[in-house]
Amino acid sequence: MYDPKGNGKERTVDTVQFLEVEPPLHLRSVVHRFLDLKTQVPLEEDYRFHALPDACTYVILDQLNPKVAGVTRLRASSKELNLGRSFHFINIRFLPGVWQGDRAQVSHGLVEEAYSGDLPLIALNQSLLGQDFAALQSTLIHFVEDLLAREIVIANPVTEKIFRQMDEIHSVADMAAAAGLSPRQLQRVLKNTTGFAPHDFLKVLRLQQSLLGEPSLSYADQSHFIHSFRKATGYTPARYSKKFDV
Repeated sequence: MYDPKGNGKERTVDTVQFLEVEPPLHLRSVVHRFLDLKTQVPLEEDYRFHALPDACTYVILDQLNPKVAGVTRLRASSKELNLGRSFHFINIRFLPGVWQGDRAQVSHGLVEEAYSGDLPLIALNQSLLGQDFAALQSTLIHFVEDLLAREIVIANPVTEKIFRQMDEIHSVADMAAAAGLSPRQLQRVLKNTTGFAPHDFLKVLRLQQSLLGEPSLSYADQSHFIHSFRKATGYTPARYSKKFDV
């Protein structure tokens, strides 16, 4: 199954806590991880968080400012987010293609404004205040279950088929065959459910495979891999590995 490495935490900053927890089994067709990112003490300088493209949609909850929340995703290239010197974010990372909510309410990158959409994100954020990460997971589970009941998130059989055959996919044609669709049908389905055209979705999958240590599965040769990795992230693979934990 798809296991994106979406977050580059700087190796040199050891006072930032980053936790990831798998959802319960009945939610794993829509949720990849619950995440907790926070400073242990105020930092001496602003913290830059390198977010890798992973095709996932995130619910972001700012625990230091409970009115700030939202739904976000990245485009097909990485983005460095300035989180400041003190922060505490709780995130839900949804698998690609499962989010069915209003696209007009989905931002790209860092969520910084007070939430004004239709979802009960501010109430959810406030309900989590003061809880440790282990305790608040049951609240996040109930929230996702409600989204499922309302069909704001639903499992995506097309992306599931693609993920099951990722090691055999080297082109958009391979992706369409894995999904059992024509290239034109694949174009429509992926654009409607993930926001990505097939070519960009394939680039994201290739990048994610490379982070699992098997770039040869997705790239014609080492120089092609290095070029593609630098174009997507702004770093060579060696420099990225030295600077960030993923």
